[in-house]
Parts: sequence; C-alpha cells; structure tokens
Amino acid sequence: MKTHRITTPLKTEDIEELKVGDKVLLSGYIYTARDAAHQRLIDQIKNNEELPFQLEGQVLYYVGPTPAPEGKVIGSAGPTTSLRMDRPTPTLLDLGLKGMIGKGDRSIEVVESIKKNGCVYFAALGGAGALIANSILTAEVIAYEDLGTEAIRRLEVKELPVVVAIDQQGNNLYHIGPDNYKKDLAKVKTI
Repeated sequence: MKTHRITTPLKTEDIEELKVGDKVLLSGYIYTARDAAHQRLIDQIKNNEELPFQLEGQVLYYVGPTPAPEGKVIGSAGPTTSLRMDRPTPTLLDLGLKGMIGKGDRSIEVVESIKKNGCVYFAALGGAGALIANSILTAEVIAYEDLGTEAIRRLEVKELPVVVAIDQQGNNLYHIGPDNYKKDLAKVKTI
C-alpha cells in the first residue's frame, strides 16, 4: 500500500493510481454535503437549475461540522455515515463528481457507479473530527445556508488524511478487510 499526495480537482490519472487501502493526503478544495443538501442538489438537477458548484472532478465530504471555536475556521469535522447518501450518489457521479469522503460501506449501486464513472470513495477516520479539522484551512458556506450544519461548504484542505475504501475497480476495503481478518484468524487457530 502506498501513500499518495493528491490535489483537487481529481483527474483520471490520479484515480487510476489509487488502490484499495492506499493512504491519501488530499489538498485543494472539497465540498461538504449531507442528506438534506444531496436532496436539494437532486431537486436542482431535476429542475434543470444551475448547481452551486461544478461537479466535474470534485470531491464531496459527508460531514456536518460543529461551530468553529474562537481562533479556528471550523469545529469538529468528522465523517458521517455514507449509506444515507447512496440513493442520489449515482446521479452525481454520472454528472462528473469524482470522489467522496465518508465512513462505512456503500451500496452495490454506488459501487457499480464508481466503476462505471472511474471514481473513488475515501474513508476518513470516524471519531477524529477535531484532528481532521486541523487539515482544514478555510471553510465557506456556498449554498443552502438555511440547513445550518448541513449547508454546502467549500473547504480548503491541506493533507487531509483519508484511505481509499473503494477504488475505481470496485475493490472494497469493507469487504476485503474482514475477509483478510478471518483468514489470519484461521491461521492463528491452527497454530
């Protein structure tokens, strides 16, 4: 497994190099979106309205950050469970979104869309929101301010630590990891 330093927006060659389990230090701009923001994006797409940002090559981080303490640009910014965003995700991937950051496994439909569109799903460490916030240089609400913590924010990040959870071939860390553990456990039991 390798460590990659990648700057957004993601390019095809960036994604092609990534293999499940690789560590990535992500820099550049990413966007936040959770359940309610995803629904609004889908509504705008259905109504042929202009989106608040261009999807092409972008990364969505599934996070609802806490308010920024004094002297900080953002509060705790740990990932939320990705499964809740699975229904709208294939539409966004079809329109050019290239990466997502969250925690937990994804549906078969999302994995197939990742493969079809040459995308990547990154996992961020749950429970490490304060640590992750240290990688965020700026945070600006750009859409749906009325959603509060679920508003879409544009984050400037520097070396945000993530792991490739599902690569563009559909290899899935959430399946490979437990399988490897079971194999290792079986070896220990035979000793």
